Amino acid sequence: MAPVRTAGAVATLLSLAVVCYFLCKTTQQKSSRRNKLQRRRTGLVAAIGNTPLIRINSLSDATGCEILGKAEFLNPGGSVKDRVAVKIIEEALESGALAEGGVVTEGSAGSTAISLATVAPAYGCRCHVVIPDDAALEKAQILEALGATVERVRPVSITHRDHFVNIARRRALEASDLTSTTRKGNQIDANDSSQINGHSISEEKQNMQFLSECKGGFFADQFENLANFRSHYEGTGPEIFEQTGGKLDAFIAAAGTGGTVAGVSQYLKDKNSNIKCFLIDPPGSGLYNKVTRGVMYTREEAEGRRLKNPFDTITEGIGINRLTENFKMAKLDGAFRGTDMEAVEMSRYLLKNDGLFIGSSSAMNCVGAVRVAKALGPGHTIVTILCDSGMRHLSKFHNAEYLSEHGLTPSATGLEFLGLS
Repeated sequence: MAPVRTAGAVATLLSLAVVCYFLCKTTQQKSSRRNKLQRRRTGLVAAIGNTPLIRINSLSDATGCEILGKAEFLNPGGSVKDRVAVKIIEEALESGALAEGGVVTEGSAGSTAISLATVAPAYGCRCHVVIPDDAALEKAQILEALGATVERVRPVSITHRDHFVNIARRRALEASDLTSTTRKGNQIDANDSSQINGHSISEEKQNMQFLSECKGGFFADQFENLANFRSHYEGTGPEIFEQTGGKLDAFIAAAGTGGTVAGVSQYLKDKNSNIKCFLIDPPGSGLYNKVTRGVMYTREEAEGRRLKNPFDTITEGIGINRLTENFKMAKLDGAFRGTDMEAVEMSRYLLKNDGLFIGSSSAMNCVGAVRVAKALGPGHTIVTILCDSGMRHLSKFHNAEYLSEHGLTPSATGLEFLGLS
């Protein structure tokens, strides 16, 4: 019996040794990845976040409240989405889902795409972006200047396989498939008619060359990836609380992916449940109904069935007709509606009175801040997000001819469009 016991003991020891080897190897790999990420944070990435919280003088004086705007347009990539890009890429690199030299793909109306294209090279990665072709032209131009490859596609419902988000998801899979094929010693022929994820290579050869040169693909998935929420829960929210000394009464912001309003609202509520958090929602979006009534839309209006007006709103990057995993994390006390006309008027008012040149979502957030000020009354401190500047909105939101075509020419001399003299 002794030899049998000895053999069993040896086998057990060998098994433990193998397990320990792989555990140590995994730990070493994770440690190496963390060390690399730490080094990356000393460059451009270190300039992201810790943006100033500025008093919007004209709105504060008009309402009797302290209305403060988090100046996210001062991030290196020009928007609040820089925070999200960093968090998504770092979590993907740390987990091994993305490799250095890989390609990050995303479907975006602009800001997140620009932030990913700005940040990705700092981590040794590349960027492939799919955007709807009705997005402001300068956004695609900025992306290309940043070195990203850009696909402009026809806007369709998220339920359609060729929605820009769904195409971006496929591109990541294609990049990984191409990498695997190349590793096996097979070369990709751009004229080949074989199928990759249901698409012939010949139909999409302009993307294939770029994808085949990368070490795998990773779909950023800003709408559902909770790294988005975490970037604001761990960054934007704490900064706001610290910058106000915890003395704020309300926070309001619009939602696209929902990451900002969710991360900030949950952090502020965790610190002080008396802080009121609100949503401002643009035309064409169902989130106002969801927050105020618990029902986003009727069955007939569900995305994929509703007859969507192609000009639901002039605001880009905010408003949506589905619940994202990020938005589900929000802790909100209520919601307000905003109109395109109010956003346009607000942007011109702030430029004239405060020297603030802001984009459409920032303008809508400021409309929301005034709504909250009127609801709460004078003497309260209200914080909102100045997401990006007007620089990437020149062809639409800040284009007089475009606004005229849609009946949105601004004419207000003050804040009368919000019921303030």
